[in-house]
This record gives sequence, C-alpha cells and structure tokens, in this order.
Amino acid sequence: MRPQRKILIVVVDGLGDRAIRELDWKTPLQCANRPNLNWYAENGVNGLMDVIAPGVRPGSDTSHLAILGYDPYQVYTGRGPFEAAGIGLIGQKGDVAFRCNFATIDERGNIVDRRAGRIKQPETTELISSLSNLKIGDVEIIVKEATEHRAVLLLRGEGLSPFVTDVDPHESSMIQECMPLVPEATKTAEIVNKFVEESRRILSTHPINLRRRKEGKPEANVILPRGAGTFPDIQSLEEKYGLSAACVAGVSLVKGICRICGMEVANVPGATGGIDTDMIAKAECVVRLLESKDLVLLNVKATDIASHDGDFRKKIEIIERVDSMIGYLRNSIPSETVVAILADHCSPIEVRDHSGDPVPVTIYCESGIRDTVEQFDEPSFLRGGLGRIRGKDLMPILLDKANRSKKFGA
Repeated sequence: MRPQRKILIVVVDGLGDRAIRELDWKTPLQCANRPNLNWYAENGVNGLMDVIAPGVRPGSDTSHLAILGYDPYQVYTGRGPFEAAGIGLIGQKGDVAFRCNFATIDERGNIVDRRAGRIKQPETTELISSLSNLKIGDVEIIVKEATEHRAVLLLRGEGLSPFVTDVDPHESSMIQECMPLVPEATKTAEIVNKFVEESRRILSTHPINLRRRKEGKPEANVILPRGAGTFPDIQSLEEKYGLSAACVAGVSLVKGICRICGMEVANVPGATGGIDTDMIAKAECVVRLLESKDLVLLNVKATDIASHDGDFRKKIEIIERVDSMIGYLRNSIPSETVVAILADHCSPIEVRDHSGDPVPVTIYCESGIRDTVEQFDEPSFLRGGLGRIRGKDLMPILLDKANRSKKFGA
C-alpha cells in the first residue's frame, strides 16, 4: 500500500517577470533575497509552465482553474460568477454576474482612475449600500462590495444573457457602452447601461465622495462592469480526484473559484488581498488545514498588485516577504508534504498587466529526484528537470508524487 501524502499548492500571483533595465536586465526574482524559495528549488524539480498554452495571457480565473486540473476552455463561463461566489453570492440558474471596479470619471465620461485610488472597505460598503434595492424594469439588481476597489453586480430576471461586452475598457479612456454580442443579449446590455448611469448619478453626490473630493482623493463615482458570465456546473475536486481540499486567499475571485470547485474557503483575519496582507497568518492557517485536508491551495496577491503598479522595488520587497512566509511553511508543515510553488501568470513590470510568458514552477517531494537548479528564478528554471509543462499537467504530477494517482491500463 502506497502511503498517501498531503499536497500544498502555493500560488504567488503575478510572480514571473521579464528582464528590467533598471535592474541590469535581471528580474525582480533574481534581485530579491529568497533563501527559502532557493531551498525548494535546490531540493525539488523545476521548470516553466504555460498555464493555458504558449503565448496565451491567462486571467487569474482561468489560470487557477487550470492549476486545479480543469480545462478552462470547457468550464469557464466568465469572471463575474467566480467573483460573486468569492464573496458568498451564489447565483441561481439564469442569473448573470459581472465583476466590477469602482472607478473615477470626469464630467465628460473619461476614466481618470480605474481603481478610484484603490478605495476599499469600509468606504466601499457605504457606497454599495446606496445602490441597494435597485430594480430596472423587471430585473432585480444585486450589488455587493468585494476586495479593495472591486465589486460584484448580479442581474436576476427573465431573458438575460451573458453575451455582452464590457463597460470597463481595462485602461484609462472613455467608458464603453455595453453592447450585445448576440440578439438575445439586447435586454441585458440595456440593463447594464442603465445600471452604470444610475451608479454614476447616485455615487457622484454620496457623502463618501464629497469627503474624498475635499481631501483630494479620487472619487469612486461610477461602477464599471466586466466579465459577464453565468454560474458554471463544475465537478468538485472531491468528485474529480477524491480529495478533501481547502483554500487560503484574500482575493474574492480566488475564493470564488475554489468555492465553486467544492473547496472549503478559510476566513483568515488580516488576509486582505492587498499589499498589506498578513502572510504569516495565512501560512498558519495552511498548517492547521493540512491536519485535516488532503490538498490546500494558498494564494498571495500582493506581487501582482506591485506589477500592475509598475513598481519593481515594491515587487522585490514583497517577494522577500513571500520568502519569509515560505520559510515558515517549510519549518511547520509535515516533511512528507508534496509542495508546488508557482505563479498563476506572469505580470511584467514593463507591461503592468498579465502576459503570455511561461511562469516559474517548482515541485518538492521528500523522495523526489532533484535536478541541478539551485536558484528560484526564471532563467535558472529554463534548465530545470521538469521542462516546460501546461497548467493542466500540474495536478496529475502532484497526485502521482502524493501516491494518489490512478493506474492507466492493466
């Protein structure tokens, strides 16, 4: 009888990068002090991973689905439902959910700040309360705040469709009109446009924004929906692999993906989903969960935030905090645990967004064969023994190293 091992997946969001001129053409990973990450690289097997496919820019939603062994092309229905599930808003059949940003716009509708100065709770909670009990035509409008500057919009009514375009242009420019992609989505597009106008009308005179204006802060005077989708029918990890599983994350999107995949979602005080997140508190929760769960996924968002801000110094600083968290885990989890440390996508400082570059990945198993890599960084992993894999390959590899894989054939 093969002894079954626990599995820990550590996803460092947006960790990978490209060479940066100001760092003498090195990456933030190469420049950071990372003894614990290096220990895992030296004692594990390393490589690069195309999370979706070579050159495909993954979203955090599609990438986490792939990391957990699902084919995003088969199960992905849009980002909105995952964001909704992450904050406990589980939709009904026929509901359409959107991921949203609080944003700052000027009088002409130009977007000044897509994140409204990264406004967060409790201010977003107060703003959302002013939008409660909205109804447009025969459609019920449900709005709820999410992590930091994010929110969720859920439409409930007859004849709705997720096949509409985004209002959020994903960059600082003009608000986009929501357009139907199929004739059946005309009603949904009209409702979304009316909601955006209502949010602009109500939020522009809200006391929170009047105060922010006086303080010289960006106002959160509109809500921009994007990523429309219906709630997917996904086989749970327990049904798929026979695993009891849990998630530790601060970001509502990741929580939602894991919740829809049937994972227990831990509530960790101090896990903000932002740069100020308490990484050690998250690591402590992981240690506790591994006592009863077969698999735990830990997500750290802060590295991605620094990348989106184009701040390589901050990214290096956060990587060093991640390394301390990894050190805590290394000293606290059972030695026989199979550990995978990876990114869900690259977020190069020069791009300030996700890219299609392959991500670094290391897999540690106490009895695993080591390769010759000694440093946890992108160039070193080019010669790693794991080679270059795809995201959907990760779970089968981890299951096998944990002695949980099923034999194919006689």
